Amino acid sequence: MPGPTAPAGARRADRGAAGDAAPTVAPRPDGSAAGRHRGDRDPAGHPHATDWETAHRTARRAARHLPARALPLAEAIGHTLAEPLTALTDLPAFDTAAMDGWAVSGPGPWTLEPGGAVLAGHDRPSPLADGLAVPIATGARIPPGTTAVLRRERGRTVADRLRGPNPSPGADIRPRGQECRTGAGLLPAGTPVTPAVLGLAAAAGYDRLTVRPRPRVAVLVLGDELLHRGLPTGGRIRDAIGPMIGPWLTALGAEPVSVRLLGDLPAGSPGTTAGAGESTAPRTGAGARTGGSGGADTLVEELLAAADDADLVLTSGGTGAGPVDRVHPALRALGARVTVDGVAVRPGHPMLLAELPNGIPLVGLPGNPLAAVSAVLTLVAPLLHGLTGRPEPGAGTARAHLTSPVSRHPRDVRLVPVRLPAPGEAEPVGWAGPAMLRGIAVADAVAVLPPGPVPAAGRVRLLELPRP
Repeated sequence: MPGPTAPAGARRADRGAAGDAAPTVAPRPDGSAAGRHRGDRDPAGHPHATDWETAHRTARRAARHLPARALPLAEAIGHTLAEPLTALTDLPAFDTAAMDGWAVSGPGPWTLEPGGAVLAGHDRPSPLADGLAVPIATGARIPPGTTAVLRRERGRTVADRLRGPNPSPGADIRPRGQECRTGAGLLPAGTPVTPAVLGLAAAAGYDRLTVRPRPRVAVLVLGDELLHRGLPTGGRIRDAIGPMIGPWLTALGAEPVSVRLLGDLPAGSPGTTAGAGESTAPRTGAGARTGGSGGADTLVEELLAAADDADLVLTSGGTGAGPVDRVHPALRALGARVTVDGVAVRPGHPMLLAELPNGIPLVGLPGNPLAAVSAVLTLVAPLLHGLTGRPEPGAGTARAHLTSPVSRHPRDVRLVPVRLPAPGEAEPVGWAGPAMLRGIAVADAVAVLPPGPVPAAGRVRLLELPRP
């Protein structure tokens, strides 16, 4: 039976609660093939696996848009437009000089207007009569009566006369509204706020932007076998997921608020501590990034603490059915609603997607590094895009021809790291086992290979890799 749940923090109040939904996690048969950090399980031990396309769509649809907020331009970088950006003014707001030179009226030669140059920032320059010219700076407002701007390098002055080739009417004048008119749509909602977007918004008259904030993500890295510095020794291995997950979350538009390094915590139930004979690995290691619940002693308490100040919780490891795989028992104890319980994909079969009782989504990454990457691409990326309203890169439509055939899995989708040596070409790089990162480290994208009895060839779908 699900245990009671601790109240969510005030920051979560806008999410609603899902605690009244019946838990949908079914106990798994003991003795199924290796769990986290030890390889993906065989489909026979994972009878509820969701097909890859359905899992990808489910993750996107599971996300509720984060509440919008208005921020000063200087604070909006990295967030996502919650509303379309429309021009509050014509751009440019008046006719301006595109080059340094002379504003001229009619054909030359011209008599220089006394009184000095027209500079940027002058509000209302004097009208220019036919046959006259006046020096003008780039960006300055064009005097009424100007027919063109003669570039400085094309003209010469002798006393009060300007000579040079007659410019075409309108030459080197940026007319009012050349870029856009007031009310024109500039960018759609869902656009990431980059430095260029900030510049465009400022030019269009904005002081504040209405944005959806970067999702806050809490990460729990599980496993007694993990080392966080030095060489593998004594049957223990280096944690490869912890160092890479934060930068990838940032590249996906999220804000990793904590990456906690935990041992194989007992699943527990809310309000309990480790039982007799159970041990809890230290929550911080050398060089570890920490945050979260402080004195929590069970995975349930760690999950509650993580969800209290995050928009998404990730766990790494522990999603299998082995003796120390405690993510499923912890979710059952919480009464969480599991919507994706394993995915028919290689690597990454035992990934999962759940909703915690306070409405916060949770993604369980497998413990093998490339399997975790598969889960990031399959579940985390579309979920983050759903939270912010961002479209997925390329909308999943990018295609390329494989430069050589690649073996497929008979029942599951395969995700294979590839280089993109030329437009429209995808070169498999190898090293695609669930525990390997060598291939993904040199890859430009990941090819999605549907299941089948013969090697894949021809055009395949590509998934973009998040880049910092």
